[in-house]
Amino acid sequence: MRHYLLVAIVALAIPITAQAHKPSDSYLNLEVDGEALHGQWDLSLRDLDRALGLDTDGDGAITWGELRDRTPVIDAYVQARLAIASDGRGCPLRLASPLVDRHTDGVYAVLRFSAACPAAPGRLAVEYGAFFDLDPQHRGLLRVERGGVLQTAIFAPDARRQELAVAGGGPWQTLVTYLGEGVRHIAIGYDHILFLLSLLLPAVLFRKEGRWLAVDRLRPACADVLRIVTAFTAAHSVTLSLATLGFVELPSRWVESAIAASVVLAALNNLWPIADSRLWVAAFGFGLVHGLGFASVLRDLGLSGGSLWPSLLGFNLGVEAGQLAIVAAFLPLAFVLRGSLFYRRYAVGAGSIAIALVATVWLVERSLDVRIVTP
Repeated sequence: MRHYLLVAIVALAIPITAQAHKPSDSYLNLEVDGEALHGQWDLSLRDLDRALGLDTDGDGAITWGELRDRTPVIDAYVQARLAIASDGRGCPLRLASPLVDRHTDGVYAVLRFSAACPAAPGRLAVEYGAFFDLDPQHRGLLRVERGGVLQTAIFAPDARRQELAVAGGGPWQTLVTYLGEGVRHIAIGYDHILFLLSLLLPAVLFRKEGRWLAVDRLRPACADVLRIVTAFTAAHSVTLSLATLGFVELPSRWVESAIAASVVLAALNNLWPIADSRLWVAAFGFGLVHGLGFASVLRDLGLSGGSLWPSLLGFNLGVEAGQLAIVAAFLPLAFVLRGSLFYRRYAVGAGSIAIALVATVWLVERSLDVRIVTP
């Protein structure tokens, strides 16, 4: 146990870059009506405060008066970081006074605007540059509607420009877009990755008389992993779909806290096994919680009509592809190392302690809405 704790402490001494809170999003909605554009951009007050210093008196609360007084600064920020063009010709923005609204993860400034394009758009290009310098995990969720046809796209640090055929790109384009976003969500979802690793670490071992021993063959280990991953996938697909369709809705803080707690419990189960032979049951139960976290992207975007099912299917497939990539990279290496003292003592033992400690920090930060570690 001393060795476990030593390695875990060393791991925690490395700066933790994974954010404990839900990665910041903004929501950009455009409605095309002939040559006119009507838009609404919802920006988190938390993100705007980091970028522009809205809390002028430093009391930790942003009042309506502070938001109103900083309107010129907010307008300048928007004009510098959002540009719309129709068939290569610019559509200047005219901003209205800001409003406020509440999303699942906090209060947002609602910025409504209009734009007159030189002609009715055939292709609409949107350049987006908000908050990427402050949060590399930030995403801008774009929703464009014309005549009842809805298209969606996602801005990221490596995808700051989106160009759409306003006549509609069809369900295939939507599916491909959200398949990529599902893969990306796993790649930046450190809590989901650590949960999956906690389940995979003992997959090439079995317990006998309180000790971890190496399995003889890879095939039984693969079968166990298949049961675990299938249970986790089935569970989070159910809650992802239900939440996206609006049948289930819980506060973001509750969901994110529960996800952190699931990581803690999964890691501790490797040290003091409770769900050992039926680990797939625990994976299914925790997968229900993780699905609610996955759903935040699709639910907050407000998808409907023909774009709903392609985006839901594409995102699900992307999440599964990301998970399978992790399994494919981890399992063969773990099988090769399974018989070594390093794997049993440090990878499983100390590694599980380190995961539990990191997830405990996330749990405290998310449940109490405090910042312990600054990324």
